[in-house]
Amino acid sequence: MQTHVIRKQPPAGRRTGKPPWYGPAAVLGDAVGALLPVLLAFTLADSTHAVAYALVAAAVWLLVRGARDRYAERRLGERHNLGPALQDWLVLVGVLAVVRAATGEESPFLLAMAALAPCAPTSAVVHTLIHRHLMARRRGGQAIRRALVIGEANAVDGLVSHLAKRADHEFVVVGVCAIGDEDPHVLAPVAARLDRQAPPHMSTDSAPVLEAAQQLDVDVVLVVPGPCMTGPRLRRLSWALHSEECPLVVVPGLTEVARRRVGVSSVAGLTLLDVAPPLRQGCATLLKSATDRLGAALLIVLLAPVFVVVALTVWLDSPGPVVHRQTRIGRGGKPFTMAKFRTMVADAERLKHKLAATNEQDGRMFKIRHDPRITRVGRVLRRYSLDELPQLFNVVQGHMSLVGPRPPLPDEVAGYDEVELRRLAVKPGLTGLWQVSGRSDLSWDETIALDLRYVDNWSPSVDLEVLVRTVRAVLAGTGAY
Repeated sequence: MQTHVIRKQPPAGRRTGKPPWYGPAAVLGDAVGALLPVLLAFTLADSTHAVAYALVAAAVWLLVRGARDRYAERRLGERHNLGPALQDWLVLVGVLAVVRAATGEESPFLLAMAALAPCAPTSAVVHTLIHRHLMARRRGGQAIRRALVIGEANAVDGLVSHLAKRADHEFVVVGVCAIGDEDPHVLAPVAARLDRQAPPHMSTDSAPVLEAAQQLDVDVVLVVPGPCMTGPRLRRLSWALHSEECPLVVVPGLTEVARRRVGVSSVAGLTLLDVAPPLRQGCATLLKSATDRLGAALLIVLLAPVFVVVALTVWLDSPGPVVHRQTRIGRGGKPFTMAKFRTMVADAERLKHKLAATNEQDGRMFKIRHDPRITRVGRVLRRYSLDELPQLFNVVQGHMSLVGPRPPLPDEVAGYDEVELRRLAVKPGLTGLWQVSGRSDLSWDETIALDLRYVDNWSPSVDLEVLVRTVRAVLAGTGAY
């Protein structure tokens, strides 16, 4: 099942940029998020320099954020994860440590660190609110850019359909310049047609492209490179577009690659994209493993009363074992035994074959919204993910991670293709992008796309963001059945 976003198109002649208050709101939020906690902490500690400390902390925080281009219009509202704020916070701590050493200031170190701790999460909250506001405007056809797409029919179809599936971007395609005689299958009109082979020392593309851009009143031209759109041809087209102050964006074809993994370099006059490999080893992965096990152990201790209550309700509700153990496939295809609180009747596996025709999933998974095998208590446990709690022991044992792809069943993995097997490159998780993005309401293709996005772009900040979003998803109970 593929979903397409219905987005209103802005009328020609109307520019729909981001609201001008985004920048001041982000600056004010960062300033308050740094100033108030520092002022409060040092005032409670009876410091005579509380106001000065607060002003310095706020000023340095704004300088760090500004120097790292966090307030640029092109960035405001586009991202909402905690990673950039944490990176900036580490720079803030380093800068203030240097200032502290240079001035001989002797404020309590632990007090200063505690006072600075709210800076990053406060900034992340402010930017999340701006991001949500921007996404709401874009769904209504505002704060977007009218785009003209240039490329061969197949390439144009791929790009336009990809953009149509999501609303978290700034482009709405209002026209196409097709290369060759074949017509794209997109809804956007073919505003111009370009020859497959252009003369080597002159541009025949400039006039039709500029005319189409003017007629459609576009804000940007997107070019999909291919065999016909050679480097020299693209260069000549860029000259014509830039002379008319029309922005040009080249779409390289990479999908679901985090920005931090991509760098730009120039060799022998060629512009190259350097794509870094996913994180699979080093300090970051060691930190993830240690955090997983320590965090899971701590949660087991803190949630021990919940374990007892849930176990008693499962035992009293229906006959059968309290904990259901099932073979799942972990990293590298290694099987392990996963534990869950039982939410179905004791002979659920036997009844599964009788219900195969009622499966509501479109892929390898078996899911029924109103599964008759689920017990009364089981529905409550599933809604709030309480049945997953015993998997904390799997995390402590090293079979699973706190965050990762959904742990698949052996019969699911038996039918995996090469792309789907990529999910097994990391440990499965207690939670993941699939859980905070809709859980069982997702199609199989959407689940795979989310898992692969995590596998290829994992970082500690991504894990932290997913854990924060998991709390909200569990409380809402959306898509859990």
